[in-house]
Amino acid sequence: MSNEGRAGVTIVGSANMDIVFTVERIPQPGETLLAESAAHFPGGKGLNQAVAAARAGAATRFIGALGRDENGASLAATMVATRIADDLVRRMPEPTGQAFIVVDGSGENTIIVASGANATVTNLGPADRDALRSTAVLLMQLELPLGLVRSAAAEAHGAGGVVVLNAAPAQALPRELLADLDYLIVNEHEACLIGGSQDLEAASATLASLVGRLVVTLGAAGSVLFADGVEIGRIAAPRVTPVDTTGAGDTFCGAFSAAIAEGRDFADAARFATAAAALSVQVVGAVPSVPERSAIDAVLDARSAG
Repeated sequence: MSNEGRAGVTIVGSANMDIVFTVERIPQPGETLLAESAAHFPGGKGLNQAVAAARAGAATRFIGALGRDENGASLAATMVATRIADDLVRRMPEPTGQAFIVVDGSGENTIIVASGANATVTNLGPADRDALRSTAVLLMQLELPLGLVRSAAAEAHGAGGVVVLNAAPAQALPRELLADLDYLIVNEHEACLIGGSQDLEAASATLASLVGRLVVTLGAAGSVLFADGVEIGRIAAPRVTPVDTTGAGDTFCGAFSAAIAEGRDFADAARFATAAAALSVQVVGAVPSVPERSAIDAVLDARSAG
């Protein structure tokens, strides 16, 4: 599909203020632990992915909602600093979304999200529809109401844009939505939940039969690519020492969408996104960890030279 004449990447998604607690290990139910540190970072799957797309070099626009509070002002400043067009971001009386994140010594995490203003994004306005009809790539997640996700996908798909869905948090996907997707991106856990099997291979095969192209990310093991119902390749991840895996999947999705928007093929876009995600796990915080284009290119150049 040609993206000629179309503008960059549009993200329809969530924006949260992340409150990150660093601990030696994840606490058990009923247990209290003292955190080694606590910090606030810009986040939310939508905003993380928008930052990743922008830093990867794509002209990026965000459709979502922020509260009229201090957190909203902070996240709006992040968009400006990251060169994300925020003219379609709504400012609502509800509080800005928040995520409470616990990160252990190996970089693993648990997350609880309070949607706040994100939950108010239930319809598309005329300006939103205009943006979706002109975008090269639409990237979405499932932290906004599903009906809104379906409407946005239909709008972009109907106008000939490429539609990418990161199905997280995992939930059942309507056939109508699946029909409008060009790429579905899930991790192992999401693949099994949505694919209806605890066997990853079986779940992946089910999902691959429902969409044109599927990416199943495997963390440190890289990712598996499917097209037209069959596996077409695997992308290995660089060996790194993780510090915080929060936002790594979002970095993958944003960088992948930026690569597709600039005309890279499926496998090349996945390699580019894998390099970006590997860089991201080496820094604490979702948005602070998202790499710039120059760093991603340096990783790819080093791998090619090796």
